[in-house]
Amino acid sequence: MFKTVICDLLNIQYPIIQGGMAWVATSELAAAVSNAGGLGIIGCGNAPVDVIEKEIFKIKKMTSKPFGVNVMLLSPYVDEIMELLYREKVPVITTGAGNPGKYISKFKEIGTKVLPVVPSVALAKRMEKVGADALIVEGTEAGGHIGELTTMALVPQVVDSVNIPVIAAGGIADGRGFVAALALGAKGVQIGTRFVCTKECIAHENYKNMILKAGDRDAVVTGRVTGHPVRSIKNKLTKKFIKLEKEGTDKETIEKLGIGTLRNAVLNGDVENGSVMAGQISGLIKEIKTCKEVIEDIINEARKVKESL
Repeated sequence: MFKTVICDLLNIQYPIIQGGMAWVATSELAAAVSNAGGLGIIGCGNAPVDVIEKEIFKIKKMTSKPFGVNVMLLSPYVDEIMELLYREKVPVITTGAGNPGKYISKFKEIGTKVLPVVPSVALAKRMEKVGADALIVEGTEAGGHIGELTTMALVPQVVDSVNIPVIAAGGIADGRGFVAALALGAKGVQIGTRFVCTKECIAHENYKNMILKAGDRDAVVTGRVTGHPVRSIKNKLTKKFIKLEKEGTDKETIEKLGIGTLRNAVLNGDVENGSVMAGQISGLIKEIKTCKEVIEDIINEARKVKESL
């Protein structure tokens, strides 16, 4: 019922992609999502090439299904990582924080699909021109680094502006959001926060529990003054950020405060002084499930929603 061009493009059963979240999106999570019929993604963040190489070797042992790697183009290791992905013939690459144009033609030679994450119509058009295979259009509801436009406003505008498939991201965690995204013209969805709260995700139990306990207004935005705003669950760290921003503290000091905080929360479980990146949809997530259960729930609920319309 929900087979779309994204399923054919990426050779997957369901048009559901897992977000490439730094420190969270490891081979364990990505393999579980791919094995459940979606597309699992390994998140690079700022990790060096040898770390990503190990993750790729691990996932190839855990699944025979397609998977992807998310590359942050501002990473100091980006060229080495792109060489690795080319060498290993990674089926799908998603990109953020930059323009992947100079790499795309090389990946087309080996059949790798490149899907940039975009927060605006202008960037979407630019990515289509440089040869992107599809676009992940992310609204401000998402966790982590965000743009300004909402998913509901942005997705149909991008759909109307490009001729390649659009994947909606930001504020999607269940079958209702999935059907809504398709109604807006998207051919699939990218889901991040919901997959954090799964049994296969390696994030610390404290991190997951912060999301499970979150209400509708607990995912707040900090760092707007730096030009790189981030959405995360409010805690001692977000209060520090907000205080410094109100005091007019310089950009460098604020940026320095954030260094290493995501890793501290994800791996060490320090959810007061660490950055618990998560989207506004957190308030909808109430239990830990397997990735297979999450995907099955989304598809089953989507069927019921479609029938009830």
